[in-house]
Amino acid sequence: MSVNYGSKRVVVGAHYGLRDWLAQRVTAALMALFTLILVLQVIFTQGAIGYDQWAGIFAPQWMKALTFAVVLALIYHVWVGIRDVWMDYVKPVAVRLVLQVFTIVWLLACGGWAIQVLWRL
Repeated sequence: MSVNYGSKRVVVGAHYGLRDWLAQRVTAALMALFTLILVLQVIFTQGAIGYDQWAGIFAPQWMKALTFAVVLALIYHVWVGIRDVWMDYVKPVAVRLVLQVFTIVWLLACGGWAIQVLWRL
């Protein structure tokens, strides 16, 4: 007769935390690079920055593509961070699920708004 003691526990993959940690670092590095590029463009713009100069910074297709990539990276970066906060500090499962769904909807809406703003220029 075989007796198993203790509860059967579902163990998640060993690299789950590593993947999120690495995603946070990669997205942060991309956002830092974008910030540096943007600051350099603002510094080297002639004269006072008005709407025309600001729109001119985002007019080239490569800048729109980079900005789009940064918006996606920002959304994923925020999702990983907020999801971990909800999982660590909100214990009732129903409340946590509602907060996670709200966060997803909010982030998708912010991403859609950012894309609209970007392609209006």
